[in-house]
Amino acid sequence: MNFSDFGKRFTRMTGTRELMDDLGEAMASDHPFLMLGGGNPSSIPAVEELIKKRLRVIAGDDGELRRTFGNYSPSHGDIRFRRALATLLRREFGWDIDARNVCLTVGSQGSFFSLFNLLAGSFGHEHKRILLPLTPEYIGYMDVGLVDDLFVAQRPSIEHLDNGMFKYHVDFEQLSVDESVGAICVSRPTNPTGNVLTDGEMRHLDQLARKANVPLIVDNAYGLPFPHIIFVEATPIWNDNIILCMSLSKLGLPGIRNGIVIANEEIVDAVASINAIVNLAVPSVGAGLLHEWVESGDIIRISHELITPHYRHKAELAVEWFQSELAGLDFHIHKPEGAMFLWLWFPSLRIGCDELYRRLKARDVLVISGHHFFGGLAEDWDHRHQCIRVTYSQDSDVVRRGIRIIAEEVKRAMEE
Repeated sequence: MNFSDFGKRFTRMTGTRELMDDLGEAMASDHPFLMLGGGNPSSIPAVEELIKKRLRVIAGDDGELRRTFGNYSPSHGDIRFRRALATLLRREFGWDIDARNVCLTVGSQGSFFSLFNLLAGSFGHEHKRILLPLTPEYIGYMDVGLVDDLFVAQRPSIEHLDNGMFKYHVDFEQLSVDESVGAICVSRPTNPTGNVLTDGEMRHLDQLARKANVPLIVDNAYGLPFPHIIFVEATPIWNDNIILCMSLSKLGLPGIRNGIVIANEEIVDAVASINAIVNLAVPSVGAGLLHEWVESGDIIRISHELITPHYRHKAELAVEWFQSELAGLDFHIHKPEGAMFLWLWFPSLRIGCDELYRRLKARDVLVISGHHFFGGLAEDWDHRHQCIRVTYSQDSDVVRRGIRIIAEEVKRAMEE
């Protein structure tokens, strides 16, 4: 088939496609894979019971059932949910926000497709790009552009910590926001590393964005106030120059595909227009299901009391297991400050992380090769070939067995 340029662009093999193909292969396989690669959230029984309770309420109320499943929502998303969320954020953080600042999307990936192509790409005779001030950064950003060369990335500075830990920081001395930049984008907590940019880093990025008259996009899929998969002190930030992107997936609901964009009215209306043209409407199931939690504020309590401690405990266990299995080897773990991933760095790895990924896949362990997370970085930095991302969200037995096999393959590679 002779596809258009658009078709060729969106049917090529990419890191995101590889990730989702691995997920599909694992789901369809006759033998079990150890899924340490994807970003599927944990099954948390206490949260699932609360979701079941809400579903029973909706099923028993004809009006709620029709609103949740039987009607198209507006292109901005369900108005009750948007009002409730704006009220919650205004009450919790004092933000000057109402429903006109909130838009729902078909998942966070849909949010970034709209935002990146609104703010970067071709501007007549100009070409603008999205600046990633700290790389590695989320794999899903890299493939959504309608044109090539949509990103420019900045190497981080690396702080070495005790016990083989390290932490990335934005290298502001090297960071430049020139006229080719259409927006700045960071994730907080960061996927793939679990890094949480400090409050000082966020204020500095906000200042740079305002000075350059470009928006600051903050991917808050794992952050505050929900789902609160964050283990350090951090202050949420928003103003009319910040585009805050949130998600319902990491509450344990990836199947409902609802992202949230919080921004000034011009940005929100532009995203809603894309919703209408591409999707007609956004899914209303998430809004119907969680409206009561948002309106009452229970979504914050549920996140803080049930979701945060679950992932903190799993992160601590995974670190302990890696440190035990890899003892004596040259390796480092990025300090897990949030999200649901460990980022492992093997400076002495001779085979490269992509080959390590293939060897692990041959043993039915799925991880993500780190080289996929450095899009927009012009230089071929050795570090990008020395890292892997591992998720610890699966059942503890799966994670434990997967870590043991990872350790075996790393040891074998280092002995070659």
